[in-house]
Amino acid sequence: MDDHRRPADFAEVTPSLEELTRNLSEQIDEVQGAELIVGIPCYDSQATVANVVRAVETGLRRHYADVASAIVILDSGSSDATVAIGMGASTSVDQDLLLIPSGAPLPKRVATTLEGIRGKGNALRPLFTIGRAVGARALACVDSDLRSITPVWVEQLLGPVLEHDADHVLPMYLRHKHDATITNSVAYPMTAALYGTEVRQPIGGDFGFSGRMATMWAEQDDLWTTEVARFGIDIWMTTSAIAGGYRVAQTLLGSKLHAPKDPGEHLGPMFHQVVGTMFALAGRFHGVWSAVERIAPAPVFGFPFATGTDPLAVNVAGLIGKFRDGVVAFAPDLEDALEAATLARVREVANGSPDPERFAFPLELWIDVVQDLLVVANLPGADPDRLIDAMIPLYFARTASFVREAGGDDQAAAEHRIGTYPAAFLARKDRLRSRWADVIGS
Repeated sequence: MDDHRRPADFAEVTPSLEELTRNLSEQIDEVQGAELIVGIPCYDSQATVANVVRAVETGLRRHYADVASAIVILDSGSSDATVAIGMGASTSVDQDLLLIPSGAPLPKRVATTLEGIRGKGNALRPLFTIGRAVGARALACVDSDLRSITPVWVEQLLGPVLEHDADHVLPMYLRHKHDATITNSVAYPMTAALYGTEVRQPIGGDFGFSGRMATMWAEQDDLWTTEVARFGIDIWMTTSAIAGGYRVAQTLLGSKLHAPKDPGEHLGPMFHQVVGTMFALAGRFHGVWSAVERIAPAPVFGFPFATGTDPLAVNVAGLIGKFRDGVVAFAPDLEDALEAATLARVREVANGSPDPERFAFPLELWIDVVQDLLVVANLPGADPDRLIDAMIPLYFARTASFVREAGGDDQAAAEHRIGTYPAAFLARKDRLRSRWADVIGS
């Protein structure tokens, strides 16, 4: 099924909670009694899924041998052997080498197949539904393409739920300073400034959560025909937990090693889905964020340790070229969406030097761009997709500017630099409130 189909096209194929629960009756019966459940969303992951399943199973058997548990393979319609490999991967042969206690039972294991559109959200939806149906105490999800997962991740994701009453546990990774640019430039600082809780990886992908959190998510029938059903799920989970007053925590997981990509070459639909969901949630939770005046960090569990990160090259000249071309191509959209002073500054940068060593798209300008687009995206009749199309070239400009600004930074210095962004977004929040009032009203 095409990832670019609009919600109106796929609403009819998205089951209600009642229908989905009925469709999952066999899996629900199979894992009945499980207090801990770990889901692994998959799509054509045959090269990596076995390692992830074995790590999860080892973690459950090693750390929670006396608690009934289950693993759910959440497939999005793989065309390869992902499901067969995931269901067949085992720790039973070499459990002594894996330091699994003698007599530790094997977790139950089931697989689900996609219902509705392809995307991580619809892959995770059965996990929430199963957890709700069996009354699980704690759940987690981990990506199937991970190369850095270890068994201790299971305890680090589930432990804060079981031992500290956390409802939503977010990962804290070490990542290359040029990786995760959507997180660093939009999701992380904007989430903190809007909702007042600082979480470093709001779209990290690997989460722990309580049974009551899973139940709340499962019962949101109206969301599964939106961008949430694709890649907006991570930011929706995080935002709904924070805005809903649930207990949020973070856990240290070391490096996340997967397949880092040049942001100018591999942006794909993820930017649309993450940013579009953020903008929509800002409209939904306006009453929450408009009252937030300060930021507090979510508590952090785990032991800090330094590990390596994958190298990542960025074509800065290419990013600048796409920015300059985009300002021309989307001129009417930018004129309609951006405040006049913001638009003038954007054009000034676009008409300036294209030399990567001199190029600068200041953070303050980027914040104003994000704010203007967020507001206009919430106007009745707005076309968020078109607005985000127009935003992407400016995102490329900010990314190119960050690469130059952080050129001499080691990983720690770059992380410190990024860590100042939430306060910078918060400092301009009165401007956002004013823009909202002027354009949308109270």
